[in-house]
Amino acid sequence: MIEHNELGKIGEGLAADYLIRKGYTILERNWRFQKAEIDIIAQNAEIVASIEVKTRSTNEFGNPQDFVNHKKIKLLVMAMNQYIIQKEIDAEVRFDIIAITKNKTDFNILHLEDAFLYF
Repeated sequence: MIEHNELGKIGEGLAADYLIRKGYTILERNWRFQKAEIDIIAQNAEIVASIEVKTRSTNEFGNPQDFVNHKKIKLLVMAMNQYIIQKEIDAEVRFDIIAITKNKTDFNILHLEDAFLYF
């Protein structure tokens, strides 16, 4: 059985690979500001995306994206604002979730763009 932290690292790697295949450039991984950590910051054309990666070994207790709560969203928005200021970025910012679920032989990846619009 895969340990929780190990599964999370695998998920972040899968998410980064997925984004690269979709034409994104990875700007940062595990970028921290105060109590917040942004899993991946990536750019695609004129959009800079803050991407929260949620990986689960099963959907038995809910979909991975369901575990991003309002407190987490607030922290991510605060951190991304700081990142934009520090890096002097002039681009559209978007908040995405990549939800990854392990199945018997592989992983299912769901990319939810503008995910915080639904909260």
